[in-house]
Amino acid sequence: MRDLKFTLITASLNSEQTIKDSLDSVYNQSYKNIEHIIIDSKSTDKTISIVEKYSHVTKIISEPDKGIYDALNKGIKYSTGDIIGFLHSDDHFSNNNVIEKIVKKFSQKNDLSAVYADCEFFSKKDKKKIIRKWISKPYNKKLLLNGWMPPHASLYVRTELIKSVNGFDSTFKISGDYDCILKMFTQNNFKAHHIPEVILKMSMGGKSNRSISNIILKTKEDWRALRQNNYNFFLSLKIIILKNFSKLIQFF
Repeated sequence: MRDLKFTLITASLNSEQTIKDSLDSVYNQSYKNIEHIIIDSKSTDKTISIVEKYSHVTKIISEPDKGIYDALNKGIKYSTGDIIGFLHSDDHFSNNNVIEKIVKKFSQKNDLSAVYADCEFFSKKDKKKIIRKWISKPYNKKLLLNGWMPPHASLYVRTELIKSVNGFDSTFKISGDYDCILKMFTQNNFKAHHIPEVILKMSMGGKSNRSISNIILKTKEDWRALRQNNYNFFLSLKIIILKNFSKLIQFF
């Protein structure tokens, strides 16, 4: 297996209650050629002092930013790995072999653009209680037309690919990941591989589902992402409806 360098970017803000689990899940990975970049939004709690205890962390930046996508773009700017992914400060890998499996897939297929897998959402009050499962499927470009997208938190791409589309549009508040996926997944010669396995445990209660107003904002931003990626009015309407429906069935 070629020794590909793997970049992980973690954005944090006052994450002292959760970031240790995230850091532990990276530190304990069997694959060691990892560049872990922490982009902190000037936390006022013990987040940075916790991060500084981990020898595997390669870069820490703690300064004000313009939002989550601005923070992630900073991480992309400083990344030097062959593969890049994002690990939120309240999420963690499901086992110690996750990155090794991802790198193996990229090593086996030099023309592979992305690898993604499945994830579970756990209750903030009880980490053992699974509330939602995001089970994906093998990639087919036509899936995008049916409201499908891979779990963005368990998506790993060639660094050169995400840099070629200029990372995330920081004018989005919630749907910047969807916009970025549309930009990457519609590139010429794009190829992706699905690992049918839960590799990531995510804390339930993300920004997009936190309130009715956020759900409305996300729908509006999904619409904007589709339209600025050249999907016509009626196709965008269809995709929005199917996308929201597919999210609902993940709870059952």
